[in-house]
Amino acid sequence: MSYLVDSPLGKKSDYVTTYQPDLLFAIPRSQQRENIGIHDNLPFYGVDVWNAYELSWLNTKGKPVVAMAQFQFPCSSPNIIESKSFKLYLNSFNNTKFTSLDEVYKIIKNDLSKATHADVKVDIHLLHQTSEEIQRQFDGIYLDELDITCENYHVDPTLLTIEENIISETVYSDLLKSNCLITGQPDWGSLQISYTGKKIQHQNLLKYIVSFRNHIEFHEHCVERIFMDIMQYCQPTKLTVYARYVRRGGLDINPFRSTEITPLDQSLRLCRQ
Repeated sequence: MSYLVDSPLGKKSDYVTTYQPDLLFAIPRSQQRENIGIHDNLPFYGVDVWNAYELSWLNTKGKPVVAMAQFQFPCSSPNIIESKSFKLYLNSFNNTKFTSLDEVYKIIKNDLSKATHADVKVDIHLLHQTSEEIQRQFDGIYLDELDITCENYHVDPTLLTIEENIISETVYSDLLKSNCLITGQPDWGSLQISYTGKKIQHQNLLKYIVSFRNHIEFHEHCVERIFMDIMQYCQPTKLTVYARYVRRGGLDINPFRSTEITPLDQSLRLCRQ
């Protein structure tokens, strides 16, 4: 993890309130993907959706403007943005004057696209323009009410088992938890899995999800690991894995990976978000 030596994670950081694009810290996806068995040709389509709830800047008269923003990073981007650096970058707008929302949009889109070497989609909405509704939970069969005994809190894909009948179904769980690769702090999430293929045994699938509880990895790579494990051990013909994580520092991260080119509901928010 030599590429993380200069990362602001786990270090005391100054509160920079004037625009500073070099606060963004890019991390290559490749090293962690190698550990999962993902190489040049991606076995999925997908996007990482980030929501920012603490975006603000000054207009030309010095009056604050407050907004919410959504960023969509294609899973094909060579780099991701380290989350603390992203927060520090957004904070650098707080005392900076801009002529318009459109100027802020263009600057952020350019900075993120440059850092990730990909076309990042940016949507910024002033608070009075937002109509976001909170959805309590994912759609699908809720796994968490299953009466299971859990003993393994380190990722164990051998827990995944299948039955013979072919089905299409969607299941979800709120019991996903992993830990940050750098700080070791907990990342809480909800996970939705949609697939077509031999039925995945629900009790063992839930045990597998719980087995991430002490796992150390970034959000994006956890979702890709889950996708790859299910593909290897259950061999569905279609698979979509979608996680929505609880926000930290005004940002939430929501990785989406699928065998299909599937439209994503951009307005979705769960109750912990």
